[in-house]
Amino acid sequence: MLREIEIKNEAQVEKINQLACKAPYEVWLFTKDVMLDARSLLGLFSLVGKKASVVVEDDVSPSAFSRLVAKMA
Repeated sequence: MLREIEIKNEAQVEKINQLACKAPYEVWLFTKDVMLDARSLLGLFSLVGKKASVVVEDDVSPSAFSRLVAKMA
């Protein structure tokens, strides 16, 4: 599954990281240039001010994914 978000500031980066660390599945963020594990706090800081797509495996519940992305935005 895939959904786009805009990463506006460092506080949002920390929130994304915390949510990804709590998720029982892998969460990835990618742009046209890079793909990062959302559990990598240092890597996420490179996305501040950019739009990125949130990606999870296909076996994740669509409703769980929607809730996760809503919390990230």
